[in-house]
Amino acid sequence: MAEGKDERTQERREAPVWDRPTRIFHWVLVVLVVVCYLSGRNGRFDIHIPAGQALLVLVAARIVWGFAGSTSSRFRAFVRPVREIAAYLPTLTRREPDGRAGHNPLGGLSVVALLLVLAAQASLGIFAVDVDGLNEGPLSFLVSYDAAREAAELHAMIVDGLLILVGLHIAAVLFHLLYKRENLTGTMLTGRARLAEGQTPPRLVSDWRALLVLILAAAAVLGAIEIAARVF
Repeated sequence: MAEGKDERTQERREAPVWDRPTRIFHWVLVVLVVVCYLSGRNGRFDIHIPAGQALLVLVAARIVWGFAGSTSSRFRAFVRPVREIAAYLPTLTRREPDGRAGHNPLGGLSVVALLLVLAAQASLGIFAVDVDGLNEGPLSFLVSYDAAREAAELHAMIVDGLLILVGLHIAAVLFHLLYKRENLTGTMLTGRARLAEGQTPPRLVSDWRALLVLILAAAAVLGAIEIAARVF
């Protein structure tokens, strides 16, 4: 009887915490960052430039999703006040899962930092041009050569910051897996997690809303680039 009760309790505590669009965004973003990094390092700008535009579309969609998506994906769910971040820090020493229905306060800061850096990185790339002027972003013609070169240099410099953030993200995932016994990677794959007592499962919205957000983001980003190319 006790064993059956434990199983039912375990079942009640497990719940969906990440919607499918958020999980797809996460893994597609990983792929695009790797593609952009490797293609840039190897001078494959025929891959690098369209991949960078796709990355910008994805980041724009994720920002909109932060206001229109499921409750666990919204910024208000994980961008927390300083006092809550400070209150969370002592719990890091506990060798037990957080059991949160979404990002913890530190994880929320990481998400915001990554989105801001990626948005800046991709945006600068649109205006960048190489030294010879042979490879250029789709809107580099809107600025002077010197400004385009400065954008290219900043574009390259931000890579270091991005690599640091990615390294910290991976370290945090490993810390939760090995020390706190919480498989965040598995949760981002399945969308399900075992919630702590008192944690309410988030409300997940329809995949169709995410598709609409993605279409609008693509239309806004790629449409603006196309209009600028035709008008100017």
